[in-house]
Amino acid sequence: MTKEITRENFNSVIETDKPILIDFWAGWCAPCRMLGPAMDELAEKYGDDIIIGKVNVDEQRELAQHFNIRGIPNIIILKDKQIVNNLVGVRPAAEYEKSLDSLLEPVSETIASV
Repeated sequence: MTKEITRENFNSVIETDKPILIDFWAGWCAPCRMLGPAMDELAEKYGDDIIIGKVNVDEQRELAQHFNIRGIPNIIILKDKQIVNNLVGVRPAAEYEKSLDSLLEPVSETIASV
């Protein structure tokens, strides 16, 4: 399931080497509610490999301001505490998956022949 992210638990959530997807949303936002099931599916698909969290912008205004959220839904993807993708509006689930998968792919090392 998705993790509720608040000002109180934010620092502990980002202290990880795992990628983090944060869904900034509000209960009154119809597109946000449409995106909710997709976020739950992503959380189920990626399990412990990626943290999928939600920030209610009405309840967590300080976090929304910290990330300069101007419109919702807004999906921020972090790796090593850095924003690697910022997606505003509802997108196909495959677009979120592509971004997340790119963060999970192992870095291949090239070995030169001697």
